[in-house]
Amino acid sequence: MKKRDLGPLPPVPPTRRALSSSRAALLEALRGQAEPVSLNALVASTGLHHNTVRDHVEALRKDGLVARRRGAAEGRGRPAWLYEATAGPTGTPGNEYAGLSVALAALIERTSDTPGQAASEAGFEWGRRLAAETGPPSGRTAAAARRQVVEILDRMGFAPAADRRNVETLLTRCPLLQAAHESPTVICNVHLGIVRGAMAAYGYDGGASELHPFSDPGACHLRLVADPPDVERTGAES
Repeated sequence: MKKRDLGPLPPVPPTRRALSSSRAALLEALRGQAEPVSLNALVASTGLHHNTVRDHVEALRKDGLVARRRGAAEGRGRPAWLYEATAGPTGTPGNEYAGLSVALAALIERTSDTPGQAASEAGFEWGRRLAAETGPPSGRTAAAARRQVVEILDRMGFAPAADRRNVETLLTRCPLLQAAHESPTVICNVHLGIVRGAMAAYGYDGGASELHPFSDPGACHLRLVADPPDVERTGAES
């Protein structure tokens, strides 16, 4: 399976334009993205062929629905084009927030000997805060804790599709898709840390939980584990 067929999509608000289904889906993906994205990122998130994505984006640009600009120069050659919808959806983070996420991820990768570990620790603290803000689960069982964590992910915009026990979960959207595409070691470990931190706040050890980025068609795969709290496993993979 090719990489472009794998991984989650950005959050998608409803489109108001009468377009073909694939072109409308692509426009929705761009509207749901917090920052301008490259063609390669769109290919990876939508699963469409590169030529198809390019043709749709150019058609949307001619219709005034999409704008493009040059990205930052990296090595030799001309910088890649970055694309964005001309009007972003209500409720999505601004370009400043998304740009800050990319910058912080790059800083961690440059300055830390173990960027995955540092990112996971930051996510762990974030997850504890999110759990405290959300409140305790409705039940003192591991199943209730897993269900509450999945609800947190849903509110964050991951659009999780979980099994009946909330153990195996597909994260079908990514709030920071472009940042995850550029710095998966940092961004994806932050997301895994959130899960582990929230689980710890609910009195369970989630250290054995696993996140497999861009592993499934249209999704990342999360395995959510809630072990008894007598074993401490709060670190993450580097």
